[in-house]
Amino acid sequence: MSAPASECLFCKIARKEIPAAVVYEDDTLLAFKDIFPQAPVHLLIIPKVHCEGLADMTPEAAAAAGRILQVSARLAADHGIQDSGWRLLSNCGADAGQSVFHLHFHLLGGKTLGGKLCQ
Repeated sequence: MSAPASECLFCKIARKEIPAAVVYEDDTLLAFKDIFPQAPVHLLIIPKVHCEGLADMTPEAAAAAGRILQVSARLAADHGIQDSGWRLLSNCGADAGQSVFHLHFHLLGGKTLGGKLCQ
């Protein structure tokens, strides 16, 4: 079960109540470095509006998610991984590995990423 927005870790980061290594911010999104990186570049991109995940999107969260797709390409370029390859993913639910129930995408790159997900 998810925490209410007032207690949500990523909402607290978005409200600047908890520090983070922010690499991008606009009116609707925040991107910051993951504290347990799985690749040389491992960023988390979140909408500032609370939404548990892809299965719970409101129109506002859906608009933010679309914006995340645009911003991820810019962040890949800003971090020098646009030509070497990068991965953008969102875990949906505990069984998929989601541990913070606030919609977020992982931007990973800077090394060869194993585990081909699709052919």
